[in-house]
Amino acid sequence: MKLVMAVVQDKDSNRLSNALVDHNFQATKLATTGGFLRAGNTTFLVGTEDHRVQKLLDIIKDNCQSREQMVAPVSPMGGNADSYVPYPVEVSVGGATVFVLPVEAFHHF
Repeated sequence: MKLVMAVVQDKDSNRLSNALVDHNFQATKLATTGGFLRAGNTTFLVGTEDHRVQKLLDIIKDNCQSREQMVAPVSPMGGNADSYVPYPVEVSVGGATVFVLPVEAFHHF
């Protein structure tokens, strides 16, 4: 058995959640915040049998696309903010960061 942790952008979370239900995967959704852009994310926790991991990864990949987004950089901490001009920069956001962990035991009460 494996525990799959997938961190996805909030824009992709509803689409992924629906796809997981359609393919009979049970998931727990956690509201999380990214450290780089300080934007909302959703972390999915999915326990599944070893032989279904690849199907789960395919579903995540198909429903979580990366995209380019313009963001204003965060002002420097401790520096002189008077001369700081926050020019927007284009960054790649979205997609999914996925961790697959072995599960030693599983109990459902």
